Amino acid sequence: MALADARAIYPDLEVLDDQPNLPSKLLKRIAEWCIRFTPTVAIDLPNGLLFDATGCSHLWGSDLSYLNEIVKKLNARGYDVQAAMADTAGVAWGMARFGKQSLVIPTGKHIEALMELPPEALRLETEALERLHKLGLHQIKQFISMPRVSLRRRFGQPFLQQLDKAIGQEIEIIEPVQPVVPYQERLPCLEPIVTATGIEIALQTLLETLCIRLQQEQKGLRTSLFKCYRIDGKMEQVDIGTSRSSHHVDHLFKLFAIKLPSIEPSLGIELFVLEAPKVEEHLPQQESMWEGSSGLEDARLSELIDRLSNKTGMQTIHRYLPDEHYWPERSYKPASSLQEKVISPWRDDCLRPLKLLSPPESIQVTAPIPDYPPMLFRHRGKLHKVVKADGPERIEQEWWLQQGQHRDYYRVEDEEGSRYWIFRLGHYDDKTFQWFLHGFFA
Repeated sequence: MALADARAIYPDLEVLDDQPNLPSKLLKRIAEWCIRFTPTVAIDLPNGLLFDATGCSHLWGSDLSYLNEIVKKLNARGYDVQAAMADTAGVAWGMARFGKQSLVIPTGKHIEALMELPPEALRLETEALERLHKLGLHQIKQFISMPRVSLRRRFGQPFLQQLDKAIGQEIEIIEPVQPVVPYQERLPCLEPIVTATGIEIALQTLLETLCIRLQQEQKGLRTSLFKCYRIDGKMEQVDIGTSRSSHHVDHLFKLFAIKLPSIEPSLGIELFVLEAPKVEEHLPQQESMWEGSSGLEDARLSELIDRLSNKTGMQTIHRYLPDEHYWPERSYKPASSLQEKVISPWRDDCLRPLKLLSPPESIQVTAPIPDYPPMLFRHRGKLHKVVKADGPERIEQEWWLQQGQHRDYYRVEDEEGSRYWIFRLGHYDDKTFQWFLHGFFA
């Protein structure tokens, strides 16, 4: 009714403004919290959630215990809920809203449970529901055995699709609020865990389970997340990365152990989840019987790099490979992993500094005549007197990348014994030429 009429009947009526998209926002937050019960939770507007509980309920002992735990936890957070479990999402949806018997339907009994429900349990359109009731069909069992041709002619194809989803003849795909990680292990706790020892035991258990699966599939993880869901609704998380795929439990546990002290259990952790979002092939490497080292293929090297990088940061250790470019700053590229092979060899026909500046820094130079090495140069306010020099080495512009002037490089040494790599950009007789410092020799 209109608000004015309602206030006339009930003067003390409290009125609140409607908040746009409030149901979807609220359901999303509840769904994200419910991930502690199953990794696949989807929103079912306007007032429901759909769980894919496959392989989850046994962690709580039984289907009934699992369902009761969900209802109890949501009731404790202030929500009045109804829940049901069945072989199909359609039957579970209908039983939660219209069912009067046990809300845990045994496997294979979902069609029998569907028979006593009203047509509304099939999630049909309003027009189809009105037509069914006008025909006196108030229960699903009254029309489920009718010829499909007659049902399609009277109620349309969507009617049959909803019926097929309920009885399991058509797959119903649900879209989870968070994408499901293919490689994931979960460990719920009967009692909240608050000790560091308990967290370590949970991590060890999950790593052993996950690594056995990876080993059987000849895969190894590159990145992994260890999530701890607390009873206050918050989540603690630590992550690791490896330089090559690995399913070595002890090694991965040591990587996590560096970061475990940052986990704050607060009042307790009720669910542990271990995820491996990035997984790669992990085939046994061929070993040399008489050689003592396998270079970059040595697993001990990659494990050392993993320990260092997870302690100091993933971006502190780099590996570079040669790249086919003339300009020095383009002649190398970062390697994606230890396993990436060298396509072109490093150049050893020309001396190059160990440290390059990016970008080259402008300097002031005094040179006697064209193409002679400089006598003096000033860098960052300090004047350097050149006592030894070698050059020039001309490196042309890469015309297929960009147009511009060439570079003439010189290796020079000052009176203090420091050696530098400098270049002139452009010809000496060109008024636009400039000098730059590009690197330092050891």
